[in-house]
This record gives sequence, C-alpha cells and structure tokens, in this order.
Amino acid sequence: MASRLDLHEILCENLGSRNVYYQPPESVKMKYPAIVYGLSDMKNDFANDEVYTQKRAYQITVIDEDPDSLIAEKISFLQTCRFASSFQTDNLNHFVFKLYY
Repeated sequence: MASRLDLHEILCENLGSRNVYYQPPESVKMKYPAIVYGLSDMKNDFANDEVYTQKRAYQITVIDEDPDSLIAEKISFLQTCRFASSFQTDNLNHFVFKLYY
C-alpha cells in the first residue's frame, strides 16, 4: 500500500510548490494556490471473511484564484481521481476531488 507521504509528494509535484496541506488546523496561514487534503473514507475488499485489500480515500481541494485552474485539471488526471464539486469563497475557487490511494 502506498503511503500518504507518497501522495503528498505527488500533490506537491502537480501543484509545482510545497503549498500542500494535510488536514491543516485553522491557525495555519496558507499560501495560494494551494492543495488541502484529508482522509475521507476507507474501502475494504474482503476474502475469506477478512480484509483482503484496503484503499484509503482522500478528499483533495485545489484552491486557486484562477476559475480555469490548470492545477485542478492536472489533479483530475490522477488515476482513481473523481471530481466532486466546486465553489467560490473569498475570491478563491475551490475544486473538490475524491481520490482512492
């Protein structure tokens, strides 16, 4: 199973900076564009009444001033990534994805 830190590095690569935050507390001052992500689900596959494989699902939010964010487009191409929604807050565009990793 791949680690969360591997996912963190993939997100940093796609963003092109280290402005990637895992479940940040409200006290963290973020720099934009940014990616915020956190664990949202675990998917278990069973065999012989035991967990055979497990994948973790992460909610990934790309936050960008650009409503046509190329960063969001890059994230959408990650394997097992699905677009969930988008919204705007404080003149920042938020693109929400779900990724099993």
